[in-house]
Amino acid sequence: MQRAAWAGRRGPPRSQDRGQRRCLSISTEDSGEAALPASFPACPPPSRPSPPALPRRRLIKPVVARSAGAPCPRRASRCRHPGSCASLLPLPSRARIMRPDDANIAGNVHGGTILKMIEEAGAIISTRHCNSQAGEPCVAALARVERTDFLSPMCIGEVANVSAEITYTSRHSVEVQVNVMSENILTGAKKVTNKATLWYVPLSLKNVNKVLEVPPIQYARKEQEDEGKKRYEEQKLDRLETKQRNGDVILPVINPEPHTVGYSQSSLIHLVGPSDCTLLGFVHGGVTMKLMDEVAGIVAARHCKTNIVTASVDAINFHEKIKKGCVITVSGRMTFTSNKSMEIEVFVDADPFVDEPRERYRAVSAFFTYVSLSKEGKPLPVPQLLTETEDEKRRFEEGKGRYLQTKAKRQAQMQEAAQQ
Repeated sequence: MQRAAWAGRRGPPRSQDRGQRRCLSISTEDSGEAALPASFPACPPPSRPSPPALPRRRLIKPVVARSAGAPCPRRASRCRHPGSCASLLPLPSRARIMRPDDANIAGNVHGGTILKMIEEAGAIISTRHCNSQAGEPCVAALARVERTDFLSPMCIGEVANVSAEITYTSRHSVEVQVNVMSENILTGAKKVTNKATLWYVPLSLKNVNKVLEVPPIQYARKEQEDEGKKRYEEQKLDRLETKQRNGDVILPVINPEPHTVGYSQSSLIHLVGPSDCTLLGFVHGGVTMKLMDEVAGIVAARHCKTNIVTASVDAINFHEKIKKGCVITVSGRMTFTSNKSMEIEVFVDADPFVDEPRERYRAVSAFFTYVSLSKEGKPLPVPQLLTETEDEKRRFEEGKGRYLQTKAKRQAQMQEAAQQ
């Protein structure tokens, strides 16, 4: 009675309620429906709709372009970095927003900052490739930067996207192509600002004076390998010629006349600290290039007395490593002027006075090209450089030859683009 009254008043007992829910997953024959009160309806058969069929999940494997002769990263255990042995696989674009501390006096991004980002991207991809096979661990050191043109200025607040790709390997060197693109995050407009080619050599972590062999890469066409080999031979010859003329020294001039070489020449002294160096304890190539760009900019500004921007950088040759604790002297002087551009020669001398008594030596040399701009950003005429000594006149003619050669090459490229 008590149970029946309870059932009529409030429904089935809790135990029966649980039985009702359980019967959704069993048959009606086994659910015990005959024993239920009359006021409790029989449990219907299960009628839950079956879940919608989900698409079959596939494991997406990365496309790997392996080095020639390198073991497959999914089959061989020799590779220390499975999946990263893709020699021809480009380094994904690295984005960085440009801040006020990246600006030059003209308000654009400092050319040295861009050069430093380019070198970092090249060092990452070349070091990854050189460690893609079993052997001594190593770090890729910058040996040379080919001519780099600053195609358009980058502004503060824009995002710099830097991408890198290995295009050629010799036995002991790696060629890396780096592209820099700026993006206006407000409008979405993008433009290419820099294209650079860099050469790296792998140095052993156990012995920094030991250059290791580079794993070869596969080429889509035989012509790519032949063109890369030609570029390799040309840069090798140019490095030897540059090293032979590295005996020049910039001496101070007392009371120089305006627009002369001695009037604008400048030097910067820097103590190499831990933050400037790689894992091996040697200066980052990007740090050196930024210091060189600063000195070249000072020389150009002294000559013009206007706003100046980096237009291009001729080949930068890294002749010797610079160790932590060295005092480096970055010197620059004007070598040539055209109507709207200036060529500045910059070289870096190192004094290793800590832990290693050694004479001062020439570590890096390069040529920078600058243009003069008005406050509105329009090109201005450049004052003519006044040469006084025979050496200055010789350097002026050599710079003029480089200027005409570059101009002819640019015109040929424009004609080819117009024909296409």
